[in-house]
Amino acid sequence: MAAPLEKVPGKAWVVTFAGTAINLCLGILYAWSVWGAKLTVPKLPDGKFNEALLGSALPGLDSAWTYLSNAQVATPFSLCVVIFALLMIPGGRIQDKYGPKVGATLGGLFLAVGCIVAGLMKSYTGLIIGFGIMGGIGMGIGYAAPTPAALKWFGPHKRGLIAGLVVGGYGGAALYIAPLARWLIADYGLSGSFIILGVVFAIVVIIAGQLLSWPPAGYVPPAAQVPKAGAPGKGAMTAWDWSASEMVKTWQFYALVLMFIGTTQSGLLIIAFAAPLAAPLLGALAWTLVSFGGAVNAGGRIGTGLYSDKIGRTNAYTLNCLISALCLFAMPAIIGFKSVFLLFLAVGIAYWQYGGGLALLPSFTVDFFGPKNMGFNYGLVFIGWGLGFFMARLGGTIRDITGSLNWAFYMSGIVLIIAVILARATKRPSAEQLRTAAAAAK
Repeated sequence: MAAPLEKVPGKAWVVTFAGTAINLCLGILYAWSVWGAKLTVPKLPDGKFNEALLGSALPGLDSAWTYLSNAQVATPFSLCVVIFALLMIPGGRIQDKYGPKVGATLGGLFLAVGCIVAGLMKSYTGLIIGFGIMGGIGMGIGYAAPTPAALKWFGPHKRGLIAGLVVGGYGGAALYIAPLARWLIADYGLSGSFIILGVVFAIVVIIAGQLLSWPPAGYVPPAAQVPKAGAPGKGAMTAWDWSASEMVKTWQFYALVLMFIGTTQSGLLIIAFAAPLAAPLLGALAWTLVSFGGAVNAGGRIGTGLYSDKIGRTNAYTLNCLISALCLFAMPAIIGFKSVFLLFLAVGIAYWQYGGGLALLPSFTVDFFGPKNMGFNYGLVFIGWGLGFFMARLGGTIRDITGSLNWAFYMSGIVLIIAVILARATKRPSAEQLRTAAAAAK
């Protein structure tokens, strides 16, 4: 094995930011509420939903589209999340076996074609097939490639930051997709917005995907440190590379999945309903909350990754989740105050926490189980992200029944607190666990 380099080569940063560019396309998921707000049944003067309009044609250029219930609007989003999570597993295997270029390009093209299909079909079925199924497949395969590729170039003391930079593109996508989608819908209709974005995504992903690569054989990242013992974070990581069959024999793997569910469910609840939450206060400018959330989501990934390298993964996870839980408990009162500032603050904190979780969990995974098999290993841990969709879907049903999301906010805050308790009890697997898991996997 070669000696560690004194500084990270330029190629490492090319891979990192190419991964960011790819995720800027895959992150269309986070702008879903812009389309959702357009498709949702309008309210009557008394504030109740006009159920009589269900199935009625939308006015304007897209008369083929029809109004949907909140639960229906949440379904393509939730389906996309589930399929995204499930396809991360084969996506990770593709990355580990064939390299990041193949996975990123294939995933990006699936998403691009899915957007075009959704636009051409002009129906709820088209949203299910194009956005929900094909989009989910594309995101799962494509998202599995950039982060593991980039992390292989860096030592453990920088893995939180690098993971944050790469996945920050996914979170930051809403920053530009939300206003762009709103403009495209206004000028080209719902169908045109999906088709145009699909074409743009195909071009970007094909170009950026070719810039991804693994380090050369024998590469040792600068200042890599492997302490003999210690909690995860602050540069600590396992001294062994666990295979997936060994990893699933540990209780820590299931703890990470549950921790992922905790951070995800609250974030997806807010993301799915950001535009409708802002509509009573901002009207046509409700999309600004989505764009703001996208910026904070991206910042949360980078910022959390950075300070998790300093204070530890568990401490960063605890800090983010507890503050977000307080905001969720306060959300009904904040909505009642009709304060734009407080709404942006609370939603921003929820987005930050959610983005931070997507930087922390890949870092936890490589800290616990090593970098060699990270593509497949993280794909399995990522199941937790997909299972976190339940709160967004449940929130849509609660809103249809009660007219508000209050009970969904309370439930989500409680789940975050339980996740913090679990995180505080979860430590890096020991050498004895490795021997036991390796023996059981044979």
